[in-house]
Amino acid sequence: MPGKRSPARLIVALSVAAVLAVFLIYTSLAGGTPSLQPSQLRGHDGRVSLVGIVAGRPAGDAHAGGLRFQLRDRHAMTSVPVVYKGTVPDLFKTGREVVVDGKLRNGVFVAVPDTLVTKCPSKYTPKK
Repeated sequence: MPGKRSPARLIVALSVAAVLAVFLIYTSLAGGTPSLQPSQLRGHDGRVSLVGIVAGRPAGDAHAGGLRFQLRDRHAMTSVPVVYKGTVPDLFKTGREVVVDGKLRNGVFVAVPDTLVTKCPSKYTPKK
């Protein structure tokens, strides 16, 4: 009969929807990369997103031996040296807040290529 639908189709569709919902919840809560500042980096041996302010003068070549710069906390003076290879955003400069993924190795944060992103300053922050 064309008007009667199989209950098995409904069960399969609901099962697929439930699996997708569980997957989305897992990836949004537990599957993400932790976002840390340089002062929070010690003791983390896996991949993290490092957030901080570019301090000092960047040196080197991002496509050859690597761009080297210091990244410091927003409100503290703790900093960590970073080595990065890949595309450098146009807004990258000293004093700019950036995010880069990678791992801490022997006291140096080794960035995953092409993960450097500059954060735009908020236009709603009061000027100093």
